[in-house]
Amino acid sequence: MSQYLFLARSVLNPQFMENVQLKIEPAVKDTENNPLFTEDKPWEVRIDNGYPNVIYDEKEKKYKCFYTLIVEDKDCWMVSREERASRDYIPRSDRVTGFAYAESNDGIHWIKPNLNRVEWNGNKNNNLLFKYAHGTGVMLDEHETDPNRRYKMVTKIDYPVDRQHMAVSYSPDGINWEDPIPWPKYNPPADSHNLPFWNEKEQCYMLLSRIWRDGIRITTISRSDDFLNWSKPEECIRGQGFENQIYAMPIFKWNQYYLGLASMFHEGERNAINFDTVDLELTYAEDPTKFDFVANDQFVIERGKGSYPDGDFDCGCIYASPLVISPDNEAWIYYMGGNGRHTNFRESSLARAKWKPGKFASLTPRKFETESMIATSRMGILGNKLEILADKIPGVLDGYLKVQILPDLASPALDGYDYEECIVEEKNGKLSISYEGKNGLQEILNQKVAFKIKFKGYRLWSIEGDIEMAEHRLWEGFV
Repeated sequence: MSQYLFLARSVLNPQFMENVQLKIEPAVKDTENNPLFTEDKPWEVRIDNGYPNVIYDEKEKKYKCFYTLIVEDKDCWMVSREERASRDYIPRSDRVTGFAYAESNDGIHWIKPNLNRVEWNGNKNNNLLFKYAHGTGVMLDEHETDPNRRYKMVTKIDYPVDRQHMAVSYSPDGINWEDPIPWPKYNPPADSHNLPFWNEKEQCYMLLSRIWRDGIRITTISRSDDFLNWSKPEECIRGQGFENQIYAMPIFKWNQYYLGLASMFHEGERNAINFDTVDLELTYAEDPTKFDFVANDQFVIERGKGSYPDGDFDCGCIYASPLVISPDNEAWIYYMGGNGRHTNFRESSLARAKWKPGKFASLTPRKFETESMIATSRMGILGNKLEILADKIPGVLDGYLKVQILPDLASPALDGYDYEECIVEEKNGKLSISYEGKNGLQEILNQKVAFKIKFKGYRLWSIEGDIEMAEHRLWEGFV
């Protein structure tokens, strides 16, 4: 069974959209438990952006958090909150980055174990995995057959004052890592979250990173067959001017879609309310070489209220980890929230927010009291099931939803599949679609059709069932 999210442009025909708009569904912060941990160790001089990688290891039944931090910084060391509030932070070229580890049994209560790996201030009693590692991305590679390479990382080895190179490493458990191996070729700036992932369709590894172009930050994609030899980074998305640059964009796979959690950095106007802050927006792709924004200026996680030094722990900046699905099938976004402006003093903390699986953005009526309409691209009928994932809008008492099936959008409805014959039943949180006098969709099996949906008092998330896209990309079933 396929699910086609209505946030994807390819699913819809824009000529037949009426009284609808895409609305991001914000994730709900865990206010009972946030923040989960903060800068509470002496070597956590400044977690900064954090670039968190939170992974639930099903084999170990444990949550693992890998995060970037600054372990030496003369402008942060031993500076009180009062002094920080009275002057600006000066990012120094000699500050030292590091990479750290925390773990949790329940995703709420975290410990930072002594790993005895990295010397800091004369001893190794800390949770550091590496020094001089910047913007590190970690993946748990379920496709890997070598147990010593279950965990993989891509990082920028960043020695102070312009000695930098890209590298990879491997680990059986996320704690015991090999010495980083330099990339044989290419050395992009990569001063961001370098996130590797496996592309099942292309049977290769891919890496989201960052370069600079035209004076702004650009998100890039690279490929590798062996995780060591990477292709030249190519642009896959950019923001809008100085005011909305993508600083980092971890992604996760949802069915056939890649969804990105883009940290949007605001420069370009010092008098703007959001100047030097970072908001979280949603992007998507069906092919990870080209991402697009779902809905500009709508935020997946709202920044907290206030400003430094007395504002909420996440009032200034938000940097997310890829989505985590818990053992009880809950969807969580773990993120580093900063309580100040990006380029100034701030303290960062790990937090989480709960999302509804599959309900990331909805087609919502612009006017609730008026009928709405959408039409899909043509799809192939492969079986009998057709469902709409939709939620009723509270307060709309005369709501309805009907689906018409047409051979194409320039033709009348197929006989017996018009609005009048449509039967809608709520089953397991979805709207099941059938037609009076018809044995489901059996009579139109293997045909290519379009669906026209008219509705009132509903928000629509996706269309699902025994269907498959037949336009906008090659559908092998109808070649």
